[in-house]
Amino acid sequence: MSVAVFGAVIGVFLQGILSMSDRMEREGAETLRSAVARASVQCYAIEGRYPPSVAYLEENYGVKIDRERFDVFYEGFASNIMPSITVNSRVREE
Repeated sequence: MSVAVFGAVIGVFLQGILSMSDRMEREGAETLRSAVARASVQCYAIEGRYPPSVAYLEENYGVKIDRERFDVFYEGFASNIMPSITVNSRVREE
């Protein structure tokens, strides 16, 4: 009986850790998306155009992207229209 209870407690604990890890990964992706959007707006305010790429933001506006954790999709239609920014967490193989 006590072994089953102990196993259940461990299972709940591990599920909680995995759930928290997933939430932190989602929050990290949203934080990065917000940082890229803010840097894009800052570029527009300073230069009068949105940046042509995320690499431009990394080089000129100090945006740091952990490419092992995130994929960033940056689609600009025109230099005077806010680009579409999507950040996805990468699937990690353990």
